[in-house]
Amino acid sequence: MRMKYVLSEVLVGLWRNVTMTIAMIITLGVSLTMLGASGLIYTKVADMKELYFENIQVSVFLKTDISEDERVALGARLESDPLVSQVTYVNKDEAFQRFQEMFRDSPDLLSAVKADQLPESYRLNLVNPEEYKTISEQYASAEGVDQVVDQSQVLDKIFNLFTAGQNVALAAAVAMAVAALLLVANTIQVAAYSKRREVAVMKLVGASNWFIQAPFVLEAVVAGLIGSVLGLGALVALKKFLFDDALSALQGLFAPVSWGEVLLTFPIMAGVGGLISAVTAWVTLRFYLRV
Repeated sequence: MRMKYVLSEVLVGLWRNVTMTIAMIITLGVSLTMLGASGLIYTKVADMKELYFENIQVSVFLKTDISEDERVALGARLESDPLVSQVTYVNKDEAFQRFQEMFRDSPDLLSAVKADQLPESYRLNLVNPEEYKTISEQYASAEGVDQVVDQSQVLDKIFNLFTAGQNVALAAAVAMAVAALLLVANTIQVAAYSKRREVAVMKLVGASNWFIQAPFVLEAVVAGLIGSVLGLGALVALKKFLFDDALSALQGLFAPVSWGEVLLTFPIMAGVGGLISAVTAWVTLRFYLRV
């Protein structure tokens, strides 16, 4: 009977302040959407870093006047380096073939460059691609080396942008979460004020603190759970209309977002939304009702 009363009071409380309840649910939904999106961004950037780092090569370009003995000595040094897993020598003809493949859609550029103008090089695969700076420092001033270039110098700039996006999404999620918590607290206060006489009577007849607080706390929990459902719907829409449709041409550049990853965010959002709403409601009631 008590449980039935509590549940009925939850429904009545949600309907009594319907506009504030809707505002609370929408705010929670937006904040949980931002939380889920920031979590997905974090995991996708980590996946992209791992994917790109696995394919990073360091190119050691040789001077045009390097002697054969210097080239062979440098190659032996690179092959014996414990940081290097594979060494590939690229002569002028091979470099020119790669150049033609890369710029086959630019005939004017191809006609302006001859095979003997491109430098010889060593292409290195590293045991730990994140140690490219160590390789650059070791060989940038080596005998016969013109310059050391690695793809991660460009990738670092890209990942810095992604990291900034992560931080912006997380900051937005925190800001929206604070707004949602304040709205939850305000809604609970209004609900408690509207039932202040009933609460006073229940306290006089010896009702327990849990029995008095339960309907208010459950109102907040229900709002949090509904907000998490809205957040899941927003993430599903983002995947369908943004990643799968609008950004489908860039799927090769970005780590794809799977449906499993999107659905996996729901229990996290529901847990966070329900728990934080419940704690906020309970703390608010402790201060407001003094029970």
